Amino acid sequence: MRIFLIVILSLTAGVLHAQELYVYSDPASNIPAHSVSTKLSAGYMPPQPWNNRGMQRYTPEVMLGLSKKFMLRTGATFADVHTSGFGWESVYLYGKYRFLSHDELHSHFRMAAYLEGAYSRAPFHNEEINLTGDKSGIQAGVIATQLWHKFALSGTVSHTQVLHSSRNNKVTYIPSRIYQAMNYSVSAGYLLLPREYKDYRQTNLNLYTEILAQQSLDRNRYYVDVAPAVQLIFNSTTKLNLGYRFQVGGNMQRMSENSWMIGIDHTFLNALKPRK
Repeated sequence: MRIFLIVILSLTAGVLHAQELYVYSDPASNIPAHSVSTKLSAGYMPPQPWNNRGMQRYTPEVMLGLSKKFMLRTGATFADVHTSGFGWESVYLYGKYRFLSHDELHSHFRMAAYLEGAYSRAPFHNEEINLTGDKSGIQAGVIATQLWHKFALSGTVSHTQVLHSSRNNKVTYIPSRIYQAMNYSVSAGYLLLPREYKDYRQTNLNLYTEILAQQSLDRNRYYVDVAPAVQLIFNSTTKLNLGYRFQVGGNMQRMSENSWMIGIDHTFLNALKPRK
């Protein structure tokens, strides 16, 4: 994991300011209370030697800000990643509870815990554990996020258990299958524009770099990815994301070691607030 530590140090050495609306991971903060957010993400993977074709995955999501401390997210994936035909692949449900918040004028520190469950009808392929399409399972984790004016730094540690019928049968798989893993992420973002905030209608430009890593607990398999991304925010409610994720170290068999992601989401403020 030496590469993982080197990338973390290089990421945090020159940081100044940013936002915490990360593209590949979640911060400890929730979406605004009583709001509803809709999101559509698309992931594209290049042709692989074993299938000689590009792959695509689309993920529609709905997020509910039930209170300032608790939010829910549900989504589904549609893809041709595991099969040659395009179709429905998986569904998942995610809940996050913010249990600590220390807020100041231009900074805050927050912590949250989350639980996610997913069902996927995709075949059991590869060693990587991914609950957004590839595997059925549950994941629990803790997130800590620090915001300083225009810069935000966040870290996540989580544990994933794969729920698949092959886990309890008497078949011997060679190599043995991976059913449990630890996941780690470090995410940093910088609010580049506007230089001076005057109006909520100003377009924001955020720059992000995220480190995403997984270590299996069944065998000595791992990966470390780096994911730079850019984000535009319009009228403080609509976000357009573009990111590229690539592996910098690892020995885990994966569907792809690099991919592009584009997504758009919109937040409807006070959509869940009771009418007086």
